[in-house]
Amino acid sequence: MSESEKRKKLLAVLEQGFDPPVIIFVNQKKGCDALAKSLEKMGHDVAGRGSDIQDVSMVVNYDMAKNIEDYVHRIGRTGRAGKSGVAITFLTKEDSAVFYELKQAILGSPVSSCPPELANHPDAQHKPGTILTKKRREETIYA
Repeated sequence: MSESEKRKKLLAVLEQGFDPPVIIFVNQKKGCDALAKSLEKMGHDVAGRGSDIQDVSMVVNYDMAKNIEDYVHRIGRTGRAGKSGVAITFLTKEDSAVFYELKQAILGSPVSSCPPELANHPDAQHKPGTILTKKRREETIYA
């Protein structure tokens, strides 16, 4: 999705009726503060930054983590102690450097499913920096 579509999509996700608490991860403090104010205006309770919250029903990566280790740490905040939980991640073209590793992490999980938009994305087909070569097709023309 584009950066400008995120807020509308977040509101749609929050309207799906997940029980609180829900954790929303944002990468920059400025963006976090703006999003918190917007959510408060719409009637959502916003607890604040850095809180230790138990029994999280859903994690939303409003901004994708910069690496897979941080991503796994974030989504691990839900579904603890035998409870179920949901993790949703918003991806933009700026996140394409982690598409391949993200796809591999999701496919390696026994409880996750990889959405086709990520599974089929060209940037998720190989590690960043991999040199791809096309097989050369040779033809002989007889005249």
